[in-house]
Amino acid sequence: MDYGTLRGLIALLILALFIIIVVWAYSKSRKSSFDQAANSIFEEDHKDEVNKQETNK
Repeated sequence: MDYGTLRGLIALLILALFIIIVVWAYSKSRKSSFDQAANSIFEEDHKDEVNKQETNK
């Protein structure tokens, strides 16, 4: 196996991993957990800001 063939196989492996990750990320079963994780950031920040404002007064 020469260097060009090895590079081709590695490129195909990386492409396959990319496609697998994209399919996993956009699957409908993961949507609810991703939405919950995205919204949890705002809920925690808001609670921290309210607590900071109450203690600073």
